Amino acid sequence: MNDASTDLHRGLSNRHVQFIALGGAIGSGLFMGAGKTISTSGTSIVLTYFMIGMVLFFVMRAMGELLLSNLNYRTFADFCADYLGPWAGFFIGWSYWLTWIVAATADCVVIGGYIQYWFPELPAWAPAMSILIALLALNLVTVKVFGEIEFWCTLVKVVAVVALIVSGLILIGTSFTSPNGVQSSFAHLVDRDAFLPHGVAGFFAGFQIAIFSFAGIEMIGTTAAEAENPHKTLPKAINAVPIRVMIFYVLSLACIIGVCSWSQISPERSPFVQLFLLSGLPLAAGFINLVLTTSSISAANSGVFCTSRTLFGMASAQQAPGLFNGTTRSRVPGSSLLFSCLCISIGAGLLIFIPEVMTVFTLVSTVASTLLIFIWTLILVTYLVYRRQRPDLHLASSFKMPFGVPLSILCIGFFIFTLWLLTLQPDTRAALTLMPAWFGWLAFIYLFKYRVKVAPAEPAGA
Repeated sequence: MNDASTDLHRGLSNRHVQFIALGGAIGSGLFMGAGKTISTSGTSIVLTYFMIGMVLFFVMRAMGELLLSNLNYRTFADFCADYLGPWAGFFIGWSYWLTWIVAATADCVVIGGYIQYWFPELPAWAPAMSILIALLALNLVTVKVFGEIEFWCTLVKVVAVVALIVSGLILIGTSFTSPNGVQSSFAHLVDRDAFLPHGVAGFFAGFQIAIFSFAGIEMIGTTAAEAENPHKTLPKAINAVPIRVMIFYVLSLACIIGVCSWSQISPERSPFVQLFLLSGLPLAAGFINLVLTTSSISAANSGVFCTSRTLFGMASAQQAPGLFNGTTRSRVPGSSLLFSCLCISIGAGLLIFIPEVMTVFTLVSTVASTLLIFIWTLILVTYLVYRRQRPDLHLASSFKMPFGVPLSILCIGFFIFTLWLLTLQPDTRAALTLMPAWFGWLAFIYLFKYRVKVAPAEPAGA
C-alpha cells in the first residue's frame, strides 16, 4: 500500500460516469423486487416508480449544482460537511457507506438466487461469496478497468431490458395467449381492481422496494473526483440517467403486466423471468435469468466501488481511521476496498443462517431504503443552506437546479411522508426501529472520537 498517494485518478470518461450510475440504479431492486411490488400494488406501481423517479431527478439536480460549485468536493459528504458542519459529513458519509454495504449485500444475495435457477441444490451463499471475491480482485487493479467492466456489464443489462420491452410489445401486439390462457394486452393495466388491488394501503406498501430500486442514481456524486471533465460529464449524466431509468422502469413493468397480468406475478421470483415462463418460453426465461445474473454482478460492482470511495473520502476528511486514506500504486483505495468487501461478505453470510433469498433480500433492502431517505433529504437541506449562504455561487452556476428552493422543500416533504409510510407495514417498521441505534452509535463515536479531530472545512465555494 502506498500511503503517500492520496489522490484519486481522473480516469472516468462521460460514458463511464453515465453507465456507473445507470448500472447501480438498474439492478436487483427492479429485476427481483418488482415481483413483490407488483403483487402488492398492482398496476399502480407504474405511478409509484414515476413519482419517485421525478423526485430523485430534482435531488440529483441539486447535488449536481453543489458538486460543480467547488471541484474540491470529492463526494456529496464533502459539501454537506461544508455547509451544515463536520457532523453532517460524518453522518451522511458513514450512512452512505452502510447503504451500499447492505445494497451490495442484497445484490450478492440475489446472485445466489439466480444461480439456483440452474443449480437448485447449490447453497445461495456459495456463488454470492465467489462473485464478491472476484469483484474485489477486479476493483484492486485500476479505476479505468472498473469503469470499462461496469460499462460493458451495464450495456448488456440495458440491451436485455430493451429486448424484454421489445419482446413484450411483440407479444402484446400479436395478442399472444400463454399456456395458462392469459391473452397479452395493455388492457391488463386497467383491469378491474388492477390499479389498487389491495387499496391505498397496498399502493403505499410498494414504496419501500421502489425506493430501494433507485438506489445508485446518486452514485454520480461519488465519481466527481475521478471524472475527466466534471463540468461536462456530470451535467450530461445527471440529465440523462433519470430519464433513462424512468423509461426502463415504466416501460418494462408495463410490458410485464401487459403480457402476464399483475395477478399472475409471484412475489417470490423475478417478474422478468416469470414473463417468459408464463408465456411458455423456458429457453428465453433461462437467457433472461443469465442476463439478470450479470446485472446483479454489475450492481454489486457499483456497490463495491461506492463503499470504497465513500470510506476513502471519510478518511481524507479525518472522519474515519487514517489507514483508509491510502491508495495503492494503481491509485485505488485498497484498504477501503478490503474492509468494505469484508463487511459485505458478513452480510451475504446471512444466507448461511437464513437460506430463503427473498427473506434476506427484503430485510437488507428495507434498511437501505431507510438510509437512502435520510441521505437524499440531507442533500436537499444542504442545497437550501447553500442557496441562502452563497447566492453568488448560484448566480454564477451554469447548471442551476430549476425552481430550486420550492422544489427542494417539496421533495423533503415527500421523503418525510415516505418515511411515515414505512411505519405502516410490519417488515419495514421492524427495519425502521433499527435506525435509531445506528444514528445513536454514530453520534457517540463522533462526539467522543472524531469531533475534536475533524479538520476545519474550507469556506464554501473556496
